[in-house]
Amino acid sequence: MNALPPPHSPQPALLAALNGQRPARTPVWFMRQAGRSLPEYRQLRAQVNLPMLEACLNPQVVAQATLQPVRRHGVDAAIFFSDIMVPLRLAGVDVEIKPQVGPVLSTPIRTRDDVERLLGCGFGQGTWASHDGATHQGAEGVAALREAIALILTELGTPAQAPKPGALQQGTPQPLAQAQPAGWTPLIGFGGAPFTLAAYLVEGKPSRDHLAARSLMHADPPTWDLLMRWCAQVTGDFIALQISCGASAAQLFDSWAGSLSPTDYRERVAPYSALAIARAREAISPTTGKAAPLIHFATGSARLLPQMLAAGAQAVGVDDRTELDWAIGQLEGSCPVQGNLNPALLTAPWPVIEQAIVECLRAGHQAPGHVFNLGHGVPPTTDPAVLTRIVEFVHKESL
Repeated sequence: MNALPPPHSPQPALLAALNGQRPARTPVWFMRQAGRSLPEYRQLRAQVNLPMLEACLNPQVVAQATLQPVRRHGVDAAIFFSDIMVPLRLAGVDVEIKPQVGPVLSTPIRTRDDVERLLGCGFGQGTWASHDGATHQGAEGVAALREAIALILTELGTPAQAPKPGALQQGTPQPLAQAQPAGWTPLIGFGGAPFTLAAYLVEGKPSRDHLAARSLMHADPPTWDLLMRWCAQVTGDFIALQISCGASAAQLFDSWAGSLSPTDYRERVAPYSALAIARAREAISPTTGKAAPLIHFATGSARLLPQMLAAGAQAVGVDDRTELDWAIGQLEGSCPVQGNLNPALLTAPWPVIEQAIVECLRAGHQAPGHVFNLGHGVPPTTDPAVLTRIVEFVHKESL
């Protein structure tokens, strides 16, 4: 086996912050930075004309979409362009992303028999059909993800990959907007938390209250346990793949945890998030030669922050419904935090945005490390110039 390449020095700001350090500048990236707010992304999707989940399995599309915001904004990390439904599709679940709706399953998973049928296939072990009717093996999708990450790392200049201009076939590679002091830009992997995946599987579509999933949780605990263990394994394997291919950090994203009581989260959800995190922590990134630090993020999670930290991640993401300094207090200042500019402010006058950034940075200094981010994803109507200006201001203000 080849020896892992030595990490570059100094350490990129994102990794330093996630390790509880104070880098020379506060790192910043945005959830959903690779997406509809960028005209180049909309042009890319129009050119390839693929359904969302198929776009997420096209290496060239994934690489371009991942790199576009790094090139434009000069953020301190790329976030892997994918979807939390990708590991479900590669495990053989018949799911698609319907425009203006979200994930929709052909058959919801609601009984013991339904769950036991899932258990026969893990991540990369199922079959899936493309929009043209062709049948594909899950292993093909896994290979596509590996190829996409290799292309991304080439341009990001990570230790495992020296930059090679011209490596991407679609479009001309551009210089990154602002060079990292470390000389390379980390890639963040991600996956959906088990409860969010289970909620979609049981509901069969997006839901406001996730009543069917929460009902199964209480009505049939053994079946719920089987389902959540399967979800934890699948999403954990998905994140582990990204790390083992070169992602140097990762985020577990729980869209729907805020619909739960603290007791339900602690007893019936958090243990499975811990399983997913533990699986991801087993992977070693060839970029750093280490396990990747994980960020645990959930929306509506103010009441759940200590339990989220206890699940095993190194950092906790704070959503925009929660005051950052209050969240740090709930966490007893024991871990790095990420957050939490309100996305609704992105259309406000610049002085309003600037003041909110200053307040966020001030609060973040109360934690061992701080990664500046939004408290949720970038709205598709956001002016990209505003994001670029925010990155520049955060870097300048935190020096």
